[in-house]
Amino acid sequence: MAKSELPLRDLYLDIALQAARKGGEVLKKYWGKLSQIKEKTIPGNLVTEADQESEREILGILKKNFPSHDIIAEETGMHLLQKSNFCWYVDPLDGTTNYAHQYPTVNISIGLFEKGQPLVAVVFNPFYDELFYAVRGKGAFLNDEKIHVSNVASLEKSLLATGFPYDRKETNDNNYAEFCELTNQSHGVRRAGAAALDLAYVAAGRLDGYWERGLNPWDVAAGALLVLEAGGKVSDYNLESFNIKSDRILATNGLVHEAISEVLLQVRNKQGITTR
Repeated sequence: MAKSELPLRDLYLDIALQAARKGGEVLKKYWGKLSQIKEKTIPGNLVTEADQESEREILGILKKNFPSHDIIAEETGMHLLQKSNFCWYVDPLDGTTNYAHQYPTVNISIGLFEKGQPLVAVVFNPFYDELFYAVRGKGAFLNDEKIHVSNVASLEKSLLATGFPYDRKETNDNNYAEFCELTNQSHGVRRAGAAALDLAYVAAGRLDGYWERGLNPWDVAAGALLVLEAGGKVSDYNLESFNIKSDRILATNGLVHEAISEVLLQVRNKQGITTR
């Protein structure tokens, strides 16, 4: 079937997959060959020529195929914002610090929202050749095999993941206490440094839960839909509905969701941190 004959949702996915693979080619090209590693306004928040070229390639494909759609991309910001019911969220290199150190836990994350709701998701790690994708209402997949969240029902037997914000040295809302407490109450907590992959791993049942703060929409737009379509649950820390504009997220298999939320709220209350 020609692209022009595809149902719209499948067309959106097809183009997103094409864009992610193109971005993956860029990441492979610069692997171990970076000449420009710079910090953004916050120390530790890196950007490289791989981020920038990957984003140019991805946006070129999206703009060519959907010229009227809004785009919010990590490196170049807003494109045609509030002109369309559709908005693409693009992270051309999630895990830049990992990438700069040749630690291959990195990905390209592309999510499409329609009227504020997630519609299409693609998360691609070109170094592991793992391509996660989902379309609302059609399930979640890894390399064309359907995936589902785990069935671990207790926090004590769960494996979790999290991350730490770039401003962790300047704020007490730095996730350290939450990390320690949930490490003690679970099988363990992993810190991979790539939010979209953490969410994809929850969707695939490799992790039972994930939480983090200090995030941007492009960090979670695709991964959140993967979790939902794989049968999981996504919210903020206090169980309110997932909001792309929130800077924190809790995503789980659904079975340990409330238990993790309870721990997060208890720890934060002890610290006197307002939770949202």
